[in-house]
Amino acid sequence: MSYKQNRYSSLIKPSFIIIDLIILNLSIIKSEISLTDINLFCLYISVSWILISIKNHFYEVERHTRIIQIIPLLLKQFLFFTITLYAYIGFFKQPIISRLALINYLLFVLLLIIVFKFFAFFLLKKYRAILGGNIRRVIVIGKNEKTRQLINTFKKRLDFGYNFKHQFSISDTDSLKQCFNYVIKNNIDEIYFSVAELSNKQINKLVDFADNNLRELKFIPDNKDIYSKKLKYEYYDYIPVLSFRTIPLQEPVNKYFKRVFDILFSLGIIFFILSWLTPILAILIKLESKGPVFFKQSRNGFNYQEFDCYKFRSMTPNKSAHLNQATKGDSRVTKIGTFIRKTSIDELPQFFNVLFGDMSVVGPRPHMVSHTNMYAQRIDKFMVRHFVKPGITGLAQTSGFRGEVETDKDIIGRVKYDIFYIENWSLLLDLKIIFQTLMNALKGEEKAY
Repeated sequence: MSYKQNRYSSLIKPSFIIIDLIILNLSIIKSEISLTDINLFCLYISVSWILISIKNHFYEVERHTRIIQIIPLLLKQFLFFTITLYAYIGFFKQPIISRLALINYLLFVLLLIIVFKFFAFFLLKKYRAILGGNIRRVIVIGKNEKTRQLINTFKKRLDFGYNFKHQFSISDTDSLKQCFNYVIKNNIDEIYFSVAELSNKQINKLVDFADNNLRELKFIPDNKDIYSKKLKYEYYDYIPVLSFRTIPLQEPVNKYFKRVFDILFSLGIIFFILSWLTPILAILIKLESKGPVFFKQSRNGFNYQEFDCYKFRSMTPNKSAHLNQATKGDSRVTKIGTFIRKTSIDELPQFFNVLFGDMSVVGPRPHMVSHTNMYAQRIDKFMVRHFVKPGITGLAQTSGFRGEVETDKDIIGRVKYDIFYIENWSLLLDLKIIFQTLMNALKGEEKAY
């Protein structure tokens, strides 16, 4: 059956590519790069931009994409484009090209493309929401809580551009045929179905119908655990393989960016804060109680390996420091210790751990070895936290799960947020967590004792 896909406005993405290429090439006129062969340079940057875009999926911005997902695309695209652009000098032996002019060209192009990217993104949203353009007609198969939530999203988020037409409940073969007839008659673009409400035979028929009639088919995860995970789909030769968990920080590029950020951020804290704060705190700690200025404790980090975690000493020296967490009104905590714990200043020496590579600025908080062993046996998925480096702060801490673990509910909540962070890491998320941590430290937190 023929089916013309005029709903997708197939010229949108090619138009974006063409406009970006026009910006790249026309911007050369305003620059003073001193090119010997401008045609060669234009061809080089155009081909490079397209190839990098394909690799980075730069133009794969969907109607449901969030702004926070676009920013990493821009950063990654311009990082690789900058490297490629400077490679032109050596590859084509162009010593007369001005490096400063090349930087100015890059910044000018970056500004224009960012402005255009966000302008087009918001313009399309308004076009869908107000004018009703770029619409996809959809139906939903299944009646349960998740299908209800999806239908509400279709109705409320007009900027997504989904026109919800009908909801079906499939009980037998006849009702499935009625659904198929409705799809054809009403020119439906996409079919969403709940896996829980269809048998394998019905799903196979639905897949065949969608394939044969050029309809997009998407499934809604049901209450089965396997479908609620963030699955990664890969091919090993011709064999399809599903991975239960994707970890962005296992990608070499992401790992490199995070490590560079950690080094620069920790050096900034060490030079501009710890360099003058440490002598002051050392005097105050020593005046109040005997013992070392720094407290060293073994904790489990990346791949469950033990490392020495450093803090400013906030307690009088005691044998139970490596076994028991601080509790509210703990008699072991000194007066200066109360202040530095309340403001989280006691954690600052861990920036040396970050510099040494044992920790990251942001990540799951490391626990004492004795507690890690205990939670690993009692709490499901606790060990997942050790797929990445531990952090000085983390998503769990900024979400209300910092400090003393009073019940299993506290540690379960912490693990939940840690796993979400591991599976959804981005530099922007790190920056958001750092900012929230700073705000919490300034306001003070109930469990900071």
